[in-house]
Amino acid sequence: MSGQDVAGAGGRAPSGRKVPRGLPGAIALTALLALYVWQIGGRGLAMLRSGEPVLIGIGVGVLVIPLLVIGLIAREYRLAATVQRMADTLAADGRLPVDDLPRSPGGRIDRAAADEAFEQRRVTVEETPDDWRAWYNLAFAYDAAGDRRRAREALRTAAGLFRA
Repeated sequence: MSGQDVAGAGGRAPSGRKVPRGLPGAIALTALLALYVWQIGGRGLAMLRSGEPVLIGIGVGVLVIPLLVIGLIAREYRLAATVQRMADTLAADGRLPVDDLPRSPGGRIDRAAADEAFEQRRVTVEETPDDWRAWYNLAFAYDAAGDRRRAREALRTAAGLFRA
Protein backbone atom coordinates (compact mmCIF):
# COMPACT_ATOMS: atom_id res chain seq x y z
CA MET A 1 0.00 0.00 0.00
CA SER A 2 1.43 3.35 -0.98
CA GLY A 3 1.49 6.53 1.11
CA GLN A 4 -1.15 7.91 -1.30
CA ASP A 5 -3.47 5.01 -0.40
CA VAL A 6 -3.09 5.64 3.32
CA ALA A 7 -3.34 9.40 3.11
CA GLY A 8 -5.87 9.61 0.32
CA ALA A 9 -5.67 12.05 -2.57
CA GLY A 10 -3.54 15.11 -2.09
CA GLY A 11 -1.69 13.80 0.99
CA ARG A 12 -4.77 14.15 3.16
CA ALA A 13 -5.98 11.60 5.67
CA PRO A 14 -9.46 10.14 5.10
CA SER A 15 -10.83 12.62 7.67
CA GLY A 16 -9.64 15.48 5.45
CA ARG A 17 -6.70 16.40 7.72
CA LYS A 18 -3.30 16.65 6.15
CA VAL A 19 -0.83 13.92 7.16
CA PRO A 20 1.89 15.51 9.36
CA ARG A 21 5.12 15.98 7.40
CA GLY A 22 7.30 14.08 9.89
CA LEU A 23 4.97 11.11 10.38
CA PRO A 24 6.44 8.80 7.67
CA GLY A 25 9.95 9.35 9.04
CA ALA A 26 8.79 8.73 12.61
CA ILE A 27 7.10 5.50 11.56
CA ALA A 28 10.20 4.33 9.67
CA LEU A 29 12.45 5.12 12.63
CA THR A 30 10.07 3.34 14.98
CA ALA A 31 10.13 0.27 12.72
CA LEU A 32 13.95 0.25 12.82
CA LEU A 33 13.91 0.61 16.60
CA ALA A 34 11.40 -2.27 16.81
CA LEU A 35 13.85 -4.43 14.85
CA TYR A 36 16.63 -3.38 17.24
CA VAL A 37 14.48 -4.18 20.29
CA TRP A 38 13.59 -7.58 18.85
CA GLN A 39 17.26 -8.42 18.19
CA ILE A 40 18.55 -7.20 21.56
CA GLY A 41 15.64 -8.83 23.40
CA GLY A 42 16.40 -12.15 21.72
CA ARG A 43 20.05 -11.94 22.77
CA GLY A 44 19.07 -11.09 26.34
CA LEU A 45 16.64 -14.01 26.56
CA ALA A 46 19.28 -16.37 25.18
CA MET A 47 21.65 -15.23 27.93
CA LEU A 48 18.98 -15.80 30.59
CA ARG A 49 18.37 -19.35 29.29
CA SER A 50 22.07 -20.20 29.38
CA GLY A 51 21.98 -21.01 33.09
CA GLU A 52 25.38 -19.35 33.63
CA PRO A 53 25.16 -16.82 36.50
CA VAL A 54 27.33 -14.23 34.74
CA LEU A 55 25.37 -14.52 31.49
CA ILE A 56 22.08 -14.31 33.40
CA GLY A 57 23.26 -11.06 35.01
CA ILE A 58 24.33 -9.63 31.66
CA GLY A 59 21.07 -10.85 30.08
CA VAL A 60 19.02 -8.96 32.66
CA GLY A 61 21.07 -5.84 31.93
CA VAL A 62 20.65 -6.31 28.19
CA LEU A 63 16.86 -6.66 28.56
CA VAL A 64 16.66 -3.30 30.32
CA ILE A 65 17.75 -1.54 27.11
CA PRO A 66 14.73 -2.59 25.00
CA LEU A 67 12.39 -1.68 27.84
CA LEU A 68 13.90 1.80 28.01
CA VAL A 69 13.65 2.20 24.24
CA ILE A 70 9.99 1.16 24.24
CA GLY A 71 9.22 3.53 27.11
CA LEU A 72 10.96 6.47 25.44
CA ILE A 73 9.23 5.85 22.10
CA ALA A 74 5.83 5.64 23.80
CA ARG A 75 6.56 8.88 25.68
CA GLU A 76 7.49 10.73 22.48
CA TYR A 77 4.45 9.48 20.56
CA ARG A 78 2.19 10.51 23.44
CA LEU A 79 3.76 13.98 23.49
CA ALA A 80 3.39 14.30 19.71
CA ALA A 81 -0.28 13.31 19.84
CA THR A 82 -0.95 15.78 22.66
CA VAL A 83 0.89 18.60 20.88
CA GLN A 84 -1.20 17.92 17.77
CA ARG A 85 -4.41 18.08 19.81
CA MET A 86 -3.23 21.34 21.40
CA ALA A 87 -2.46 22.79 17.94
CA ASP A 88 -5.88 21.70 16.67
CA THR A 89 -7.56 23.35 19.67
CA LEU A 90 -5.63 26.60 19.15
CA ALA A 91 -6.33 26.55 15.41
CA ALA A 92 -10.06 26.08 16.04
CA ASP A 93 -9.97 29.10 18.39
CA GLY A 94 -7.94 31.13 15.87
CA ARG A 95 -5.08 31.39 18.38
CA LEU A 96 -2.42 29.19 16.77
CA PRO A 97 0.95 31.00 16.95
CA VAL A 98 2.16 32.41 13.64
CA ASP A 99 5.84 32.46 12.72
CA ASP A 100 6.04 36.06 11.55
CA LEU A 101 9.49 36.91 12.90
CA PRO A 102 11.78 38.78 10.50
CA ARG A 103 14.43 36.65 8.82
CA SER A 104 17.75 37.22 7.16
CA PRO A 105 18.08 36.56 3.41
CA GLY A 106 19.50 33.16 4.40
CA GLY A 107 16.36 32.30 6.37
CA ARG A 108 17.70 32.74 9.89
CA ILE A 109 15.36 34.32 12.41
CA ASP A 110 16.43 37.78 13.55
CA ARG A 111 17.85 37.20 17.02
CA ALA A 112 16.65 40.51 18.49
CA ALA A 113 13.09 39.89 17.28
CA ALA A 114 13.16 36.32 18.66
CA ASP A 115 14.41 37.59 22.02
CA GLU A 116 11.66 40.21 22.14
CA ALA A 117 8.94 37.67 21.30
CA PHE A 118 10.42 35.30 23.87
CA GLU A 119 10.34 37.95 26.59
CA GLN A 120 6.64 38.66 25.95
CA ARG A 121 5.78 34.99 26.17
CA ARG A 122 7.92 34.47 29.28
CA VAL A 123 6.02 37.23 31.05
CA THR A 124 2.70 35.67 30.01
CA VAL A 125 3.77 32.32 31.51
CA GLU A 126 4.80 34.04 34.75
CA GLU A 127 1.39 35.74 34.94
CA THR A 128 -0.59 32.58 34.08
CA PRO A 129 1.57 29.55 34.99
CA ASP A 130 -1.38 27.13 34.81
CA ASP A 131 -2.38 28.08 31.24
CA TRP A 132 -1.25 25.45 28.75
CA ARG A 133 -1.65 27.96 25.90
CA ALA A 134 0.96 30.25 27.46
CA TRP A 135 3.41 27.34 27.82
CA TYR A 136 2.72 26.23 24.23
CA ASN A 137 3.54 29.71 22.95
CA LEU A 138 6.63 29.87 25.17
CA ALA A 139 7.83 26.58 23.67
CA PHE A 140 7.74 28.05 20.18
CA ALA A 141 9.46 31.21 21.40
CA TYR A 142 12.26 29.06 22.85
CA ASP A 143 12.48 27.22 19.53
CA ALA A 144 12.72 30.49 17.59
CA ALA A 145 15.47 31.62 19.96
CA GLY A 146 17.34 28.39 19.20
CA ASP A 147 16.92 26.72 22.61
CA ARG A 148 15.49 23.34 21.61
CA ARG A 149 15.96 21.73 25.05
CA ARG A 150 13.90 24.36 26.84
CA ALA A 151 11.36 24.39 24.01
CA ARG A 152 10.79 20.68 24.58
CA GLU A 153 10.51 21.17 28.35
CA ALA A 154 7.93 23.91 27.81
CA LEU A 155 5.97 21.66 25.42
CA ARG A 156 5.99 18.88 28.01
CA THR A 157 4.68 21.34 30.62
CA ALA A 158 1.98 22.53 28.21
CA ALA A 159 1.01 18.94 27.41
CA GLY A 160 0.75 18.06 31.09
CA LEU A 161 -1.49 21.06 31.75
CA PHE A 162 -3.57 20.29 28.65
CA ARG A 163 -4.16 16.68 29.74
CA ALA A 164 -5.07 17.73 33.32
